Amino acid sequence: MSGMMDTLKNSWKIPDLKKKILITIGLLLIFRLGSKIPVPGLNPDWFADLISKGGQLFNFIDIIGGGAFKNATIFAMSISPYINASIIMQLLTIAIPKLEQLSKEGEEGRKKIGQWIRYATVILAFLQATAITIGLRGALISGLNVITFITVTLTLTAGTAFLMWLGEQITEYGIGNGISMLIFAGILSAGPNGVSYIYKNYTLGNLGSGAIGILSIVGILLVFVAVITCVVWVNQAERRIPVQYAKRVVGRKVYGGQSTHLPIKVNWAGVIPIIFAMSIMMLPSTIVGFARPNATGGIAGFIKNWANHWSYALLYALLIIGFTFFYTYVQFNPIELANNMKKNGGFIPGIRPGKPTSDYIARVLNRITWFGALFLALITIFPYIIGWITGVQGVWFAGTSVLILVGVAIDTVRQIESQMLMRHYKGFLE
Repeated sequence: MSGMMDTLKNSWKIPDLKKKILITIGLLLIFRLGSKIPVPGLNPDWFADLISKGGQLFNFIDIIGGGAFKNATIFAMSISPYINASIIMQLLTIAIPKLEQLSKEGEEGRKKIGQWIRYATVILAFLQATAITIGLRGALISGLNVITFITVTLTLTAGTAFLMWLGEQITEYGIGNGISMLIFAGILSAGPNGVSYIYKNYTLGNLGSGAIGILSIVGILLVFVAVITCVVWVNQAERRIPVQYAKRVVGRKVYGGQSTHLPIKVNWAGVIPIIFAMSIMMLPSTIVGFARPNATGGIAGFIKNWANHWSYALLYALLIIGFTFFYTYVQFNPIELANNMKKNGGFIPGIRPGKPTSDYIARVLNRITWFGALFLALITIFPYIIGWITGVQGVWFAGTSVLILVGVAIDTVRQIESQMLMRHYKGFLE
């Protein structure tokens, strides 16, 4: 933590880097300001009531949007259509050879794919806005008509498109990945509400009626520190496989002969498996939320409240484990890696090149992935466990939120450090 603070303090002394940080802060303030501008014709109380009834999809959108969905503002859909478009394009890149080839064509190929993602984001945003307008027609103040439909859908779509543009400006002129920074700011803004929830229940409630005692608060703080520590440790952890390169004589020069290592991250997949699993788990409650928003009993009522049942957490965890293995093996190909090492004269000490090397890497990757998958599953269902034990629902600092916060913070600090290092080298050369 001290090293991170020192990095931020030193970066403030570099004028160019200071300018980038100020631009990032300014654009994030615009994001927070837009999160307070209401959509004409929508009733925010209706959206707040919908979230309180347990809509998982809407709750997730509200968290990453910093409360924009609950307040029915122009950024109500947040950047979720862009995330969905990126995931879809990533899966299509794996499935379609032409897209895979395009992604390997350097900067031009990535620009082309990025352009398609923008188009897909606008299309998905319009479809999602249409679903919200029609499915949640009870939130429309003047009822569903042509003018209301056009106003609400275009406003919500434009809000998401503006957020996408805002994220790109942060990436180009500011610090860090723009989309990640927007999600980071949205989640972080929910922190005061979490603290306020604990404070109100402690000071105003009576023990035995849902109030939080001093021991519960101390336990929550300890859990908060422990969760962040574990997330940081797992995000930084990696298994290093030693690699030796044989000496090669080309003309009068000798190449190779050095020892290095192959790093395999414990959490190779990041939060992608959680997003995949979340999309599947939220689908039933989303459909019921649109079709029967006021249902309290029967199958529809059970599906809406399924998130409070132990079977929901169990299936959620199993899906996360499965998607972790799927995404890791899609991104990390042991056979291709072993072949590249063999072509460059590299080998793992004690392991023959070729298939034995790929089998060894696959075994190591399998063991590491099991640990990472179980960790992701545990950290995601952790809020459910805390809720069942303490009765405190909606623990803000646990689960996916912490994974995103820590991951974005670490990546941003690393980018600042790399830019500082680049400027030091530039000054040395001059």
